[in-house]
Amino acid sequence: MRIRFGYVSTATTLYNGSPSKTMTFKTYTQLAKDERFDRLKSITAGNIANTLRILYFNAAHEISLYRMSSSLVPLATHPEVLWDFISPFRSEWQELGDFIKQKQMRVSFHPNQFTLFTSPRPEVTTNAIGDMAYHYKMLEAMGIEKKSYINIHIGGAYGDKTTTINRFHIQLQQLPAHIKAQMTLENDDKTYTASETLTACEQERIPFVFDYHHHMANQCEEPLEELLPRIFATWEHTGLPPKIHISSPKSEQAFRSHADFVDLTFITPFIAQLKKLAQDVDFMIEAKNKDQAMLHLVDELAKTRGVKRTSGASVIVK
Repeated sequence: MRIRFGYVSTATTLYNGSPSKTMTFKTYTQLAKDERFDRLKSITAGNIANTLRILYFNAAHEISLYRMSSSLVPLATHPEVLWDFISPFRSEWQELGDFIKQKQMRVSFHPNQFTLFTSPRPEVTTNAIGDMAYHYKMLEAMGIEKKSYINIHIGGAYGDKTTTINRFHIQLQQLPAHIKAQMTLENDDKTYTASETLTACEQERIPFVFDYHHHMANQCEEPLEELLPRIFATWEHTGLPPKIHISSPKSEQAFRSHADFVDLTFITPFIAQLKKLAQDVDFMIEAKNKDQAMLHLVDELAKTRGVKRTSGASVIVK
């Protein structure tokens, strides 16, 4: 069984390497009108340049799994801005995409918690569609829109899960089919369990990104060993290994919070379950120390009996 490892957004090892620099709408309105577009372009150019630096960093460390920042473009979806963030950077977006394809990297996006299709408020659904379209446009500009995914949560329960899930399926129909084809769903740590999320994925033919830490914080009645084959089946039509989010609790008191690094003892039972199924998987590390936590975990796991390191960020579990 092969496990590849990746991390989220920022390579903390790089100096001044944030791909998520932004500005508030208030700051935008305080600028002279002829300065606003220049500032938007300047920040976006810096974020794209740092993303390219991160991709080079990943290639140097043989990291083929990476979640790109959702904040690459400031105010991209603000209803009073809605600027063209593709045309001024066509060559830069293409450069990112060409490098990703050349190095055969698997990249993704994860919009914020407000991008959901369960709200009874129509404007929330409208905003979610706009946010999903924004992420898809970036993938499209890079030329990787058919092989990359946009991950979201189901959302809130609003006091009635049955009604809310029905509303989710109805409102999801508003999302354009080509964007829906590139979305994934993830179980959360408070509301929708792995079982509930999996059922929604199966109904909508959406790949399921399983979060182990969330599952441990919000367990369902069904044993995980029964769910995993069904979870993996949701990925079969993609040609990609199932993606799994990995983190560990900050403490017993703050169990849902992510620790700076991943506690290997916390995930060891899960790796043992995966080993029985002999299923290749990709681990997206969501620890606070990002790339450092990911590389530390690979180092630590590689010292375990029966594990062989095959690259900077992948292992074989025998």
